[in-house]
Amino acid sequence: MVQQVTKGIKISVETTFEGTFYKDYKIQYAFGYKVSIENQGKNTVQLSARHWIIKDALNHTTIVSGPGVIGQKPILKPGESHTYSSGCLLTAPFGAMSGHYDMVDFATTSYFKVNIPTFKLSAPFAIN
Repeated sequence: MVQQVTKGIKISVETTFEGTFYKDYKIQYAFGYKVSIENQGKNTVQLSARHWIIKDALNHTTIVSGPGVIGQKPILKPGESHTYSSGCLLTAPFGAMSGHYDMVDFATTSYFKVNIPTFKLSAPFAIN
C-alpha cells in the first residue's frame, strides 16, 4: 500500500493483479486498484475530477481525465472517507500510475489539487 497526504487529504492505494487475456490478438495485463480518500482536514471538501497518468514497461503512456471517480463526486466532511475500486489494462506485465484529484473546499470555495502517490503495477509471475 502507498499513502500520501496533501492539504489534509490522505490518499491510500492498494493494487492487485487480475490476470491476462487477449484483446485484438494482443496480450493484456489486467490490474485492479482500491483507493481510499480520507479527509483529515477541518473543512468539508468534494472531489470534482480525476487525472491519471498510466505508464507501462514498454513506455506506453495513457492519460485519463474526467469528472469524479467511477461516476461519483464524493463529499467528505472532516474525518470521513470514501473508498472505490477500479482497474486498468497494460500491454506489459509492469507499470505504474500516478495523478491527482481536483477538490473544492466548501468553506473557502477554492479548488486545490490532491496528489495521488505513484503506485506500481506488477504481475507476480513476471517478478524474477
